[in-house]
Amino acid sequence: MALYVMMSTLSESGRKVLRERPGWIRKVNADVERMGVRVIAQYALLGPYDFLSVIEAPDNATVSRVSVELGARGGAAGMTMAAIPLDEFIARLERGSSTKRGERKKR
Repeated sequence: MALYVMMSTLSESGRKVLRERPGWIRKVNADVERMGVRVIAQYALLGPYDFLSVIEAPDNATVSRVSVELGARGGAAGMTMAAIPLDEFIARLERGSSTKRGERKKR
């Protein structure tokens, strides 16, 4: 499973639905989970995006399918990015650095 960050901006119709039925967000989250993606955390934002969702999915294809489905509904437009946990990121950099250092020493 991989982590992704999905940032979304509500359309005019999405803002109207949210104002009338704030629990609508939970329904969308349940729909997303039925598509094979787990919502780990979600935040309402101030600024150019309305929401930030941290999600977990088996692969990029699943996330793409969810993004297309949500966009087709017309309530929100989003941007999704893969996310690497910080400890994993550092470990990968360290492994790469030690390999490069070892290669330099051989020369």
